[in-house]
Amino acid sequence: MKQALFSGGIHEVTIHTDGGSRGNPGPAAIGVVVKYGGVKKEYGETLGNQTNNVAEYQAVVFALKKTKQHIGKANSKNATVKLYADSELLLKKLKGEYKVEEESLQMFWMQIWNLRLDYKKVEFHHVFREKNKEADRMVNRALDGRLS
Repeated sequence: MKQALFSGGIHEVTIHTDGGSRGNPGPAAIGVVVKYGGVKKEYGETLGNQTNNVAEYQAVVFALKKTKQHIGKANSKNATVKLYADSELLLKKLKGEYKVEEESLQMFWMQIWNLRLDYKKVEFHHVFREKNKEADRMVNRALDGRLS
C-alpha cells in the first residue's frame, strides 16, 4: 500500500510540529501532524519535565522519524518534506541562520541534521500560531492527558 501510494507521483509530505511546556522547565509535550497523499496522522506525546525549546526540537525529531516509518525508507529518498513550525528561533537555528549554542539543544540539532539525509529534501518554514493549530492542539491534549 505504501509503495503504491507513493509511486503514484506523490512525493511531498507536509508536517506541522509544535512543542510546549507548562512552566519552563515544566511538564512538556510535542504535537505533530503529518500529511501525504490524502493521509493525515496526528500525534501528541508527553516528555516529562523539559523546557519549551527542548520540546520544540523533540517534536521535529519525532516527526522526521515517524514520517519515514509511514512512507518507508525507499520512498523517503524521493520525498520532499515541508516542515512548518511556529517557533521562529527553532527554524532559524535549523536553517543555519543562528548558531545552536545551548549544549542541551546541540544533540537534537545534530539528530535533525542527520534525519534530513533520509529525504530528498527537507524545507523548514515558519507559520504563525494560528496556522499551526492542529499541532498545538495535540500538545495540549497530551499535556491535559486526553490522548487515547
